[in-house]
Amino acid sequence: MKLACVVGAATKPGRLGNAIAFLSEVASAASDSVDVIDLALTKVEICDGRPSDQYSQETQNTIKTIGSADSVIFGSPVYRATYPGVLKNLLDHLPVAALKDKPVGIIAMAAGFHHYLGVDSHMRFVLAWFGALTLPNSVYLTNEDFTDGKLSSEQAKKDLQDLISTTRQFYLALREKEYGPTPLAAKPW
Repeated sequence: MKLACVVGAATKPGRLGNAIAFLSEVASAASDSVDVIDLALTKVEICDGRPSDQYSQETQNTIKTIGSADSVIFGSPVYRATYPGVLKNLLDHLPVAALKDKPVGIIAMAAGFHHYLGVDSHMRFVLAWFGALTLPNSVYLTNEDFTDGKLSSEQAKKDLQDLISTTRQFYLALREKEYGPTPLAAKPW
């Protein structure tokens, strides 16, 4: 399985990046190919409606990496009870085909539990627009899952391992199939 993992934060790699790194190691150990896109390090231009070939090469490569993946996992900090603008900007760049009929997982990271469904519910709305096959459960991480910025919670590690396992199961069961109806975003109007 070719997996794209997105660290959807504007700040330099921190706890969320460490969690995605752990997840990537688990996937790589199972012979999956993993591309990590860290939005703090990858400069995706502001989406302004131009055709994709008119954006920078880095922006085009990012779109292509996600579009060519078999499965995608989006990691996001909770920012104002939802995901941050840098992740929304990336999603605005993606054509429907980049996520349609693909298994997609969600990881959310916050200081505590008070916004545990913010990222999950908002991401599910957007992923439905693409026709993505969003996994039934997401992973929610808090400060308590880390020690000195490193993922230390055994339960959090198990949750991330389960997310990869479920992503792989979805991919193997659903690959090379199309699921309808066509998302509204892909219909010719």
